[in-house]
Amino acid sequence: MTRADNTHYLAQAAAGHHRATLSKASNAIEYLDHSGQPVTFSAVAAAAGVSRTWLYRNPGIRDLITRLRTQPSRPASTRAAHRATAESLRARLDAATQEISRLRAENATLREHAAHRLGQQRAQEPSSPQR
Repeated sequence: MTRADNTHYLAQAAAGHHRATLSKASNAIEYLDHSGQPVTFSAVAAAAGVSRTWLYRNPGIRDLITRLRTQPSRPASTRAAHRATAESLRARLDAATQEISRLRAENATLREHAAHRLGQQRAQEPSSPQR
């Protein structure tokens, strides 16, 4: 009896594991970069749960980390730096409320004009004969 060749399944599993690990490393790099933390091999390895050796052995990941590591440090993401204050949120809410009121009034005026115009059209139509 001969054994079935299952190497195809092993290769598929290894490729899937590799893609998942690349994704974890990429997500860790993106997180570190956007949060203003230094992007180093040690930091990426710790955040992604992979070894530094694995990072060095993958040319794309290695080049990305090296490039980000040599760039001047950036402040934390602009989203955190530009959080809305209570006053600005209140001002936005007031502006939105005023816009809603204006649009409701405009809508009522347009409905009134449409109803008036429809009444005029019906008055001008010849009467249809009754059966």
